[in-house]
Amino acid sequence: MIHPSWRFIFLKKLFQLIIGITFLFLSATQTKAQVNSDSLKKQVIVSSDKTDTVKKEQAKFHSPKKAALLSTVLPGAGQVYNKKYWKAPVIYAGFAGLAYSFQFNQSRYVKYRDALKLRLDNDASTIDPYVDLYSDDQLSTLYQYYHRYRDLTVIGGALLYVLNIVDATVDAHLFTFNVSDDLSLNIHPALINTAGNHFNTGIGLHLSF
Repeated sequence: MIHPSWRFIFLKKLFQLIIGITFLFLSATQTKAQVNSDSLKKQVIVSSDKTDTVKKEQAKFHSPKKAALLSTVLPGAGQVYNKKYWKAPVIYAGFAGLAYSFQFNQSRYVKYRDALKLRLDNDASTIDPYVDLYSDDQLSTLYQYYHRYRDLTVIGGALLYVLNIVDATVDAHLFTFNVSDDLSLNIHPALINTAGNHFNTGIGLHLSF
């Protein structure tokens, strides 16, 4: 039979042991939770850094496809997207000049064409307005001249339209291309190793950027 004093001591030791194990378990759990919390914070920070990096990369990215599409739908819009604002008025000035040239050549082409038709219809009652000004050959020459330049104006408009798209696409490709302001070219004397380990004097060029 165990003496009460020994029983009391045994229970006290057992209680202390249980308390100690519980404390160790709670400490381990808290430490694990802290580690998990720190790990989660690091993951959040890394994820945030990656998100910021992605956002920066996306901000730097400039879509040539979008620039080309904008210039296709509305000439000059791709140049505005590329922040080359001064090019848009140049493009519209080009189209305005070509439109005026087309109207000018078209109106004269139609007049001389109709006059030539009246002159060659073998109807004495129809007289063209240029009967006393131009011969048949001259009227035919004028008709062909303005016809040709009207067609060239149309071709010029098509070329300007295509050039507007190409220019927007190329500018978009080069949008993030960084050229340093420290670009320099240094010229200095140099020794040039030729065949037979002979050295000749020359000029060296050093390009830095």
